[in-house]
Amino acid sequence: MSESVQERDASYISGWLFLPVWLGGFAWALWHIIGPVVFYAAPPSIPAIIALPVLGFLGKGFTILQPNIAGVFVFFGRYAGTIRADGFFWTNPFYTRQTVSMRVNNLNTPTLKVNDRAGNPIEVAAVVVWRVADSARATFDVADYGTYVTIQSESALRAVVSSRWYDGDPEGRHSLRGDLDAVAQVLAETIQNHVLLAGVEIVEARISHLAYAPEIASAMLRRQQAEAVVAARVRIVEGAVGMVKLGIEHLEREGVVRFSDADRVKLVTNLMTVLVSENETHPVLSVGKE
Repeated sequence: MSESVQERDASYISGWLFLPVWLGGFAWALWHIIGPVVFYAAPPSIPAIIALPVLGFLGKGFTILQPNIAGVFVFFGRYAGTIRADGFFWTNPFYTRQTVSMRVNNLNTPTLKVNDRAGNPIEVAAVVVWRVADSARATFDVADYGTYVTIQSESALRAVVSSRWYDGDPEGRHSLRGDLDAVAQVLAETIQNHVLLAGVEIVEARISHLAYAPEIASAMLRRQQAEAVVAARVRIVEGAVGMVKLGIEHLEREGVVRFSDADRVKLVTNLMTVLVSENETHPVLSVGKE
C-alpha cells in the first residue's frame, strides 16, 4: 500500500514578473516572422518560427487562483506541490493542474433511523460544517472527498447515536436530547476521525433533527406524559406537606388553638385534601343545636 501524500508547496514565480519576458519574446518572434515578408520580401526567420510554438507552450504555465482555491500540480504523474495563495503565477508548463476549494462547506445528512443504546428506534439528522485542510490528501487519497465526507458523516452519526440513550440512562446521563453540547463535541470528534484520511477538517457538527420513530412515538409520548405527571405530583405532595406542617406549627406557636391528636389528624387530612386535590374543594360546616 502506498504512503499517504502530504501537502507541500509547489515551485512558482509571480506571473507579473514572467509576463513581460513572455510578451517580449512573443513580439520579437512575431516581428521576425511578419517583418521580413512585409518590408523586405524575404522569407521569415526560422528561429522566430521555432520560437513561436515554444512561447505558446510556455504560456501554459500561467495560472490564476482565486482566494481559498488551491492549485494542485502534477508533474508526469507525480505530485509536484500545491499553491494556496491567490493571484497570478507562472509554473512549470509541464505541470497539470487541479483546483481544490478550501472554502467551508455545509452538509445536511439525510434523516437516518437508528436504534439508541436502549434499542429504541429514533430518527436523527445532523449538520456538518467542514473544509479541506490538506489538498494533496483530498485529491489523491480518496476518489471523491465530497462523497467520502457524506458517507463517513452518516457512519459516525450512527455510531454516536447508538452509544447513547434518547432521554439518558437511569441516572439521566448520556442523553441525546438533553446533552446537546456534549453530543455535538463527540459527534465532531468522531466524524473527524472518520475523515482524517481525506485531509478534511471538521469545523462543527450538530444534531439538527431528533425524534422517536413514528412506530413508537405515541407510546413514548404517553410515557413522558406519565413521568411528568408523577414528577408534578411528587412536587405537589412535598409542597403540601410543608404547608401543613408550617400551618400547624404557626397556629400552636401563636396560641391560637391547641390540637389534640385527633384534631391534628383531622386537620392534616382536610388540608392535604384541599392542597393535593385536582378538583375545586368545597368546605362542609357542621352546625350543631344548642
